[in-house]
Amino acid sequence: MASKTKSKGPRRKITVPKNCFYCKEEKTPWYSDVASLQKFVTERGKIIGKTRSGLCAKHQRRLTSAIKHARHLALLPFVGGN
Repeated sequence: MASKTKSKGPRRKITVPKNCFYCKEEKTPWYSDVASLQKFVTERGKIIGKTRSGLCAKHQRRLTSAIKHARHLALLPFVGGN
């Protein structure tokens, strides 16, 4: 018996920036720069992945540690508010 898979419809195309935000601005992610860190955190408090944010691997690693550092110092929340 073959099970039929139901098509959920067309996939949504997510536009991803082609160049790194921090390379373009010639900056590095820093924990005290909360305004730029919040661009890469969802409203639920999750860090956006490299494929969605468009960052290069080097800056994505530094961004992750900067967000975690900012959370530890209570500059960013661990979870988003309702």
